Amino acid sequence: MMDDERVAISHGRRRLLTQALWSMMLMVGAEPVRGMLKNLNLEAENIIEARHTKIEVAASDLDHAEWKKARAVRITRYWSGKDAPPQRHAEASLLWSKNALSVRFICPQAEPLVVNEKPQTDRKTMKLWDRDVCEIFIAPDARSVESYYEFEAAPTGEWIDLAIKWKPEGRETAWDFHSGMTAAGRVSQGSVMMAMRVPWKALGRTPQSGERWRANLFRCVGSGEGRGYLAWQPTLTEQPAFHVPQVFGWLTFKG
Repeated sequence: MMDDERVAISHGRRRLLTQALWSMMLMVGAEPVRGMLKNLNLEAENIIEARHTKIEVAASDLDHAEWKKARAVRITRYWSGKDAPPQRHAEASLLWSKNALSVRFICPQAEPLVVNEKPQTDRKTMKLWDRDVCEIFIAPDARSVESYYEFEAAPTGEWIDLAIKWKPEGRETAWDFHSGMTAAGRVSQGSVMMAMRVPWKALGRTPQSGERWRANLFRCVGSGEGRGYLAWQPTLTEQPAFHVPQVFGWLTFKG
């Protein structure tokens, strides 16, 4: 494909093409599709980096200096692919150590918070997704993206962890999954911050530098008909839905 042809591909068509290539990956494997993505200059739009740290950063270490080493990724679109207003955007940073993955979200907050009046942080909060939350879905095996984990954190410090098996006929959810994750949150004037720490033992293995997993990032904000469902990689479903592993992007572990 020539350079001028690349330019001619609209943003919407690029998203649809990317989704089709992810589906192809399930049939033919990752390497052939990775080559197609590079040729089309699409791969860079679908990568988040987790920066390695020798320090074990706790979820409550929201201002730890190590966060400055991470390359933040912005979540700016609704699940549909439509641009969300800036006051609903989110910024996610990821760190990984020999023991865990740490994720921090920083979000502007220009509307009333939707949170539990009496939050519980000593155990998972069911239906936390009905509140203001940020989420990460992770598939450690890129060849089996239908098996993944869901982790959520709220500004109150509440959290939930789930193991998911996606099937065309419906999802299988392990509601009693216990990852040992921890979470923290902070509400400030005009902004909220949420962080989580997930031990590798919950995911079955520890990644190596340069390894690539699959993942997506989300933010839920607001209430009623105007509630916003933001996705780093839009799922492009008719109704708001996050459980579309075929559109997950790449999570790269940097040394």
